Amino acid sequence: MGPAYRCACFAVPSKLLRKLADKAGEADRHVIHGHIESASRLRTQRSAWVPQAPAASPPQALHSAPSWRRSVFDAGTGTVLPGKSVRDEGDKPVKDHAANQAYDNAGITLDFYLKVFGRHSIDNRSMRVESAVHFGKNFGNAMWTGDRMVYGDGDQNVSGFTAALDIIAHELTHGVTQHMIAGGLGVVRVAPKDREFKEQTHALQGQSGALNESFSDVFGSMVKQWHAGQDVTQANWLLGEHMLAPQHGRAIRSLKDPGNRQLTWYEDEQFKNMDQYVDGADVHDGSGIPNHAFYLAARKIGGYSWEKAGPIWYEAFAKLKPKASFQDAARATTDVASQRFGVKSKECKAVMSAWQAVKVIT
Repeated sequence: MGPAYRCACFAVPSKLLRKLADKAGEADRHVIHGHIESASRLRTQRSAWVPQAPAASPPQALHSAPSWRRSVFDAGTGTVLPGKSVRDEGDKPVKDHAANQAYDNAGITLDFYLKVFGRHSIDNRSMRVESAVHFGKNFGNAMWTGDRMVYGDGDQNVSGFTAALDIIAHELTHGVTQHMIAGGLGVVRVAPKDREFKEQTHALQGQSGALNESFSDVFGSMVKQWHAGQDVTQANWLLGEHMLAPQHGRAIRSLKDPGNRQLTWYEDEQFKNMDQYVDGADVHDGSGIPNHAFYLAARKIGGYSWEKAGPIWYEAFAKLKPKASFQDAARATTDVASQRFGVKSKECKAVMSAWQAVKVIT
């Protein structure tokens, strides 16, 4: 079946790029606005999941060795996707470092979802995962289009997309969400008068859109921690670390302390609790609230984030409806925690107190 809607989320939000452009010199400003324009065109390729017929055969048993289907293409600094095939599943590393990073980090993310949650690729049906590197001339972004990962090479302002495991996991998790919640979490139709460009038809909005972004942030951070073998006290809980040029900041977002510009970038406006939230806010700003709730719950539970807190979030978010609110997410995660561990358990109390701390529930 064809896509139900077209929507997009990029590794570096357009809002952040616009802020960088505002402070850049004339030459850099022109380049950054070019990135935003190119990103706008790519947005029309992002598609959501529509229910499909059952797979012809069941996925492999959990205990068997994973058999991914990864393909990497080289767009050759052009904008026609996917580009020239450079590496397929099982091939030896190639000379193109970006192609190898895209291949390896996609594999780490897929391994995480299989080994921790028993999920077989993005759609849980062993779908092929394609990646296109060297998109556009110094294109300063990366994204999951609904069909594949796309990476630019970046410039003097922002770069390192294929090396950023947490960002790759974040974007691939948007794919997980589109297959997990039919209709899309937080996706709304955009009226013609409100579109950034004429081809845009849908966008992430409201608390449900912020939850969509948060789910990707949470699992992007978790994949990085899992791969590094870090527990909740060892992790720094930063997302997109080292992607920005030093003069712009240290990271894209922080789950530990949303909106802390000393940890992230110079005009980070992420919300940390509901006292700061305003209707119509950018979904990346709003995502700070559920992000921080996950951080607080994971810290209070202790150990490794993917052992208890992660499964609670994974199971609970799969139950959410497309227009779910923060309160819906709080109820769902608390319910799952109580079912898994008991209503008086440390885990359930940690989840409930986390949502109370960010003032989603009282």
